Amino acid sequence: MSELTHFNEDGRARMVDVTAKDETVRVATARGAVYMRPETLAAIKEGQIAKGDVLAVAQVAGVMAAKQTSALIPMCHPLFITGADLSFNIDEQSSKVDVQAVVKTTGKTGVEMEALTAVSVAALTIYDMCKAIDKDMVIDNTRLIEKTGGKSGRYVREGEI
Repeated sequence: MSELTHFNEDGRARMVDVTAKDETVRVATARGAVYMRPETLAAIKEGQIAKGDVLAVAQVAGVMAAKQTSALIPMCHPLFITGADLSFNIDEQSSKVDVQAVVKTTGKTGVEMEALTAVSVAALTIYDMCKAIDKDMVIDNTRLIEKTGGKSGRYVREGEI
């Protein structure tokens, strides 16, 4: 495990200085899932949720979240996001919506937190829009799938791609 860098010489939290790092193209992919009752999933699929098009709203919420990550996570650097896209897969057999976010930038630090935040907020938005009919939904398995760019290069979660 590499040395943690978010602490100063006094052991207090700090934002890492990335001044000397090279700018590279950086891409991160994250995924998560929202499990729900089959009737809830059917209502999403058929556009029968009273609050509107669940996946369209979750898409916008995820993009907005990626852009606001540094306002939510204290030691994240504000980044110029050059791309953010979310996709959803309705899995009727498992009664869930899979959420995926791909976030891109050219910069000195990666976009892993932005991709994870996008997935998290998109999943929370699905929950919010459907909670009137299904309070038992579960948001699960939010994780980094892949990241590229920077000094550490490419990372791929084993068994995911």
